[in-house]
Formats: sequence, structure tokens, C-alpha cells
Amino acid sequence: MRFSLASPLFLLGLFTINLIHTADAQIGICYGMMGNNLPPANEVINLYKANNIKRMRLYDPNQAALNALRNSGIELILGVPNSDLQTLATNSDNARQWVQRNVLNFWPSVKIKYIAVGNEVSPVGGSSWLAQYVLPATQNIYQAIRAQGLHDQIKVSTAIDMTLIGNSFPPSKGSFRNDVRSYLDPFIGYLVYAGAPLLVNVYPYFSHVGNPRDISLPYALFTSPGVMVQDGPNGYQNLFDAMLDSVHAALDNTGIGWVNVVVSESGWPSDGGAATSYDNARIYLDNLIRHVGKGTPRRPWATETYIFAMFDENQKSPELEKHFGVFYPNKQKKYPFGFGGERNGEIVNGDFNATISLKSDM
Repeated sequence: MRFSLASPLFLLGLFTINLIHTADAQIGICYGMMGNNLPPANEVINLYKANNIKRMRLYDPNQAALNALRNSGIELILGVPNSDLQTLATNSDNARQWVQRNVLNFWPSVKIKYIAVGNEVSPVGGSSWLAQYVLPATQNIYQAIRAQGLHDQIKVSTAIDMTLIGNSFPPSKGSFRNDVRSYLDPFIGYLVYAGAPLLVNVYPYFSHVGNPRDISLPYALFTSPGVMVQDGPNGYQNLFDAMLDSVHAALDNTGIGWVNVVVSESGWPSDGGAATSYDNARIYLDNLIRHVGKGTPRRPWATETYIFAMFDENQKSPELEKHFGVFYPNKQKKYPFGFGGERNGEIVNGDFNATISLKSDM
């Protein structure tokens, strides 16, 4: 079949290739290690590659995992454990040594994209004593990265959860809690300065089970038949978009500056609690993977998203925390779907007889 480079069919083929690439690039999976029956790190990295999973989140600089990641092409969120925040915040030499040991010793053969300095630290609640260390630890790590000229390639941030949002409805009125603003506002200022995204753990599952009367299961699973929330010009058919746009609005409404958001965790447990089932988890995750390439009503471009988690982890608690994996510890897939963008679009053959799936997320 012959066609000109300007033909509609050729352009459709290029669009489809781009669509596949864009969606494929958005999904990562979090590699948690809280299990006593998990495969060794080199086998895990091979499992990522075999399943075309091109992004990973690590919660600490596990040396076996970092070594196994060399030359894999997998992009990485590298975590600084909460237990290290104080020592990194109070001593810049410690931060330089941390960067040397866990970043420079592996860069560039390990494609570290972000460093997440702490996970779900909040100035209110059980981790409140750590909050004072998050920004100075982040700044010390950033300065150590900047001293190597890598601050444009490796962005330094932290991961928050949705408990820092005070108002999330309607999404356009999203705002952070008043009692966390003194913690978050300076950090947002740093993110604007550094050009780094805010990492956010977004779980429609927990929002649904916390308020099943007002938040329906279909809305949480991306299966609502139509718009459930109309917010000015924006219509919301699923809870994930509404939650994420409430974070976007909360950031915008501080007036500090524009900050991108990366969804650093999202998932659904297959057992162990209310609304947990194999089918609910399968439906949520399948639809999440299909959806993130489209973005949200407020920010209609692809959302970089990391699924929690790679494996069921039998040393986590409570019980439902053991059942977030997309693989079993024996490396068998729990669910039938893939993790790349091939399900958003499909090239049928080399003649660019291109098709774009119009199947809805319902």
C-alpha cells in the first residue's frame, strides 16, 4: 500500500504510534519489599523488563535492586526512607555522602528520575515530628545533586498523601488543610524554584470505603455510566480525576506557582477489607492504566502514575495491605492485562492500517 507522507492515513498512523508511546510511558509500578517470600532483585528487574514496565518506585536505596537496575532502561523514583530524614536535614555532608553512595555510584547506568525525600510525612498525626526535616533534607539532597550538574535530570521532591487536602469538593475548590500550610507552602516554593513535581499517593479505594454513602463504587472504579460531578466547565466521571484535580487546584490556589503532579502510588487491594475483591482490583487497575494517558479535566495531558504495588507483601499490616500486588510472589501475574499503552491504541500491520480503540473506560 502506497501513500504520501502527508496523507491522512499516514498521519493517523503517526498519531497512533504517538498515542501508544505516550500511554506506555506513563505507567510505573512500586517495588515494595515487605515480604519474606519475594524473588531476588535481579529476577524482579527481569520481570519488569519482560512485562514492558518502564518505570519503578523504590522506597529505599536497596543496593541489590540498584545494581540489578543498571542498563535496564527503567526510570526510577528513588526513595529516602523517613528514618533518614533527620540525619540528612541536619548535616549537608551526610546528604552529599547519601547522594554519592546511592545516586552517583549508579548514575547514569541507572536512570534515576526523581528522588522522593520521605513518604507521607504530615505535620499532624503520628509522623508530625518528622515534618520539620523534610524541606531541609530535600534542599540538602538537591544541593548535592546540583553540585554535580544533575539537577535538570534528577528532580528532588517528597511524596504526600491525600490527608493533607482539607477540601476536595468540588475539585476546583481544592485546598490544603490550614494546619499543614506552614509545612507545605515553603515546600511548594522550593518545588517551583527547582522545577520539580509534587509526588502524591492517590487512592480512590480509601475514599470510597471511608464514605460509601456519598462515593459510589462505580465512581471509584471508573465504571460510572456518565458524569457524576459537574464542576463549572469540568465534568467528572471518576473519582481518581476528581481527587487528582483537587490536588492540582490546591496547588494552584496557594498562588505560589505552577507545580506538576506525579501520582506516586495508586492501587486497589484484592482481599482483606471492605470493597476488596479480585474483580474490583482488576477493574480499577485495568481502567487506571487505560485512563492516565488522557489526563484530567483540569490538566488534560498524560499523568505519570505508579501502581502500588508489584507484589503481594505478606509482612505488611493490616490484612488488606498484603493484597495490593499485581504479581504474586512466585512471579505469576495476578491480572490478565498488560502494563503498556498497547491497549489504548493498536497498529494492525505495517501498512499503517491504524486503529484507535474507542472503547470507553466504563
